[in-house]
Amino acid sequence: MKHTILITGAAGYVGAMLVEKFAARDDVQQIIGIDKEPKPENFNEIEKLTYFEMNTADTWEELVKDLSPDIIIHTAWQIRELYGDRATTWKWNIDGSDKIFDYAFEHSDVKRLIDFSTVSSYGAFPKNEIDHLYTEDEPFRVSEYLYAEEKRIAEAHLEEKYEGRANKDISVAIVRPAAITGPRGRFMRIRFGLQSTLSGQMKGSLAYRLVSAMVSFVPITPKWVRQFIHEDDVVGIIERLAFGEPVKGYEVFNICPPGPVVRGADMARAVGKRILTVQPWMVRLPFFVFWHLTRGKIPTGPGAWRGYSYPIAVDGTKVTRELGYEYKYQGFDAFYYTDGIYEYAVPALSRRNKPK
Repeated sequence: MKHTILITGAAGYVGAMLVEKFAARDDVQQIIGIDKEPKPENFNEIEKLTYFEMNTADTWEELVKDLSPDIIIHTAWQIRELYGDRATTWKWNIDGSDKIFDYAFEHSDVKRLIDFSTVSSYGAFPKNEIDHLYTEDEPFRVSEYLYAEEKRIAEAHLEEKYEGRANKDISVAIVRPAAITGPRGRFMRIRFGLQSTLSGQMKGSLAYRLVSAMVSFVPITPKWVRQFIHEDDVVGIIERLAFGEPVKGYEVFNICPPGPVVRGADMARAVGKRILTVQPWMVRLPFFVFWHLTRGKIPTGPGAWRGYSYPIAVDGTKVTRELGYEYKYQGFDAFYYTDGIYEYAVPALSRRNKPK
C-alpha cells in the first residue's frame, strides 16, 4: 500500500525529521506538511511534499481532504507560552489539536493517528520522588505550567473524541516523550533550552549572555533529574507506529529509554562545569524575573521552574514490550555523545563519539 501522510508541525524539530525520513520510503507516495512557519529551504528538494503554510487552527480541512491522507502525525505545538497572550497559545494548541482530531475521526480514509504529548503533564511537584517511574496508567495532574496543562487538556479532548468517533477503524497512538536531544537538535536547531543554556551555546542578545554568565556553574536542586531520548529513537518509534503492525484501538506510550535517570551532577559533568546546590525558591525567583524582564523571550513562564526543581521520571518500557522497539541510546548517552544520523552536522571539535 502506498501511503499519504499528513504531518503537522512539519517545519519543527521532530516534524522535519519525519518529513525527511518518510519521504525516502518507497511505500510513501505523498507527504502533506502543515506548519505556521515558512517551508524550510531544503524541503524544496522533496518532490513528494505538499506544504501548507498555515496554523492547525486555520481552515485547512478541504485542502487536506482532496489529498486523502491515511496516516496523520500531529507534532505541531506552541511549546513556549506567548507572553501576555495565553488566549492565542490556547487557540493554536487546543483548538488546532481539536481540528486535527476531528478530521481524523470524521474521515474513514484515515487509518492511523499518532499524537505527540509529553511526560511533563504527569506534573512536577515537591512530593515526587526520583525513584518513582510514572507509567501510562497513572493520570496526568493539573499544573500551572501552561505547556504541561495544555497537553493534559489536549489528551483529554482526544480521548473524549475517540469515544464518539465516526471512524471506527482508526488506530490511535499517543507518545509522551522525555526531553528529546541529539546532534540535530543541538547543532542544527540551536534554541533556548536546557542543554544549549548549560553548554554556553546561547549567543547574541544581552539577556542570553547574562544567562550564560549565570550558568558558569550548574545550579541543581536536591531532587532535580532529567530523562533524555535520542532523536533517532523518536523517529524510529514513530516509524514503527506509522508503518508497522497497527496498535489496537487507543494506546499511550511513554517514550524514554530504560536505565538511570540523568542527575544534575551528570549534566554538569557533561558540559564540564561544577555544580552549585540551590533550593527550589532560588530557581523560581530568577525564572520569574527573566520571564517578565525579557517579556517571554527567555521561556521561563509561570510554573516552568517546577521542571527544574522536582523530578518526573517515567517508565518507557511499554514501547519495547508491546511494539518490539529496542532503544538505541541510553539517556545520558543521548545527552552527552554526538553520534547518530545527524552527526555530520556536529563541528569536529564538538564531537564526542560513543565508545565502541
